[in-house]
Amino acid sequence: MSRIPLGPLGGNSLGDYLREQRQSAKLSLRQLAELAGVSNPYLSQIERGLKRPSAEILQQLARGLQVSAESLYVHAGILDERRDVGAGSPGTRAAIAADPRLTDRQKAALLDIYDSFVAAEATTSTATSRATTARTTTPRTTAPRTTTATTTRRTTPKTPSTPKTPSKGE
Repeated sequence: MSRIPLGPLGGNSLGDYLREQRQSAKLSLRQLAELAGVSNPYLSQIERGLKRPSAEILQQLARGLQVSAESLYVHAGILDERRDVGAGSPGTRAAIAADPRLTDRQKAALLDIYDSFVAAEATTSTATSRATTARTTTPRTTAPRTTTATTTRRTTPKTPSTPKTPSKGE
């Protein structure tokens, strides 16, 4: 009895992609399964296209592989691939270009700013995703910082003593 891969996974692109990512990270099947918190046989079945993982399992695998969950969702057919990444949304660019209230110089400035925000957001989301992954998978190696309480002694200011002046009767 032969097993036929599931529907959208027909080309086994998710399994192939997972295997490529795992091998490039120099992880064995067992190591990735442990990092992702799934069983070794289940991960093997996903890589061979016999099982379709849930979005939660894909997210766990993404953490283990240190890749974006979105890329796994795209390969699994859960999300459509975003083709406008880096180029910005054509709707936003068209709206800026079509606005008659803006001068050409203002349009150019807005498009430059928009492009820089889109590029910065893409960089930030990748860095944030990697930092989150590093925080969740890297054990803490330093002891937590502790603060020691210091007590301060309250002193009353000394009043200058005035020399006694001899009184007339002394």
